[in-house]
Amino acid sequence: MITHLSGKLVEKSPTHVVIECAGVGYHLDISLYTFQQIKDEEQIRLFTHLQIREDAHTLFGFTTAFERSVFRLLLSVSGIGANTARTMLSSLAPEEILEAIVNEQVQKIQSVKGIGQKTAQRVLLDLRDKAILLMHDQPNVVMANASQLAHAEEAMAALEVLGFSRKAVFKVVERFAKENPSATVEELIKNTLNAL
Repeated sequence: MITHLSGKLVEKSPTHVVIECAGVGYHLDISLYTFQQIKDEEQIRLFTHLQIREDAHTLFGFTTAFERSVFRLLLSVSGIGANTARTMLSSLAPEEILEAIVNEQVQKIQSVKGIGQKTAQRVLLDLRDKAILLMHDQPNVVMANASQLAHAEEAMAALEVLGFSRKAVFKVVERFAKENPSATVEELIKNTLNAL
């Protein structure tokens, strides 16, 4: 598996770049986000994702491993292919996509061309927990309500240990967390138990 390419930037457009490595030119499809991050430097390094289909092998390039992680996260959703994921990363920054998923901003996801309401809702449903984990792995991604989300996650985990299903407590914990952003994990658990 090719994980990254380092070499001479010989061609650059909003949709693709060509990087020459050891005399071989590699064509990489990129998002508009990556295009904006690439300056006119001669030497370049891009993280890659290789898509293999019967009719084509397509290499995608990303300026950061984080953007590639968000791309792969989107690919895990049924109905979202590589081109749709690339369009999403061309319309929204990787951080914005995660923020929209975590905060259940269905309209923000739906604002991307080619994403309908059903697909946007599936993205939120399928990726919310994974998006929270990915955010925690990225200390540079600053979220206004990151501690609030972390507390909500801890509270839900504790309630699951107590025998409640995640589905049963999810909305209640979320509501209390939004109503009182400074609530501790203990307060969220107590309030949820009282409400159930």
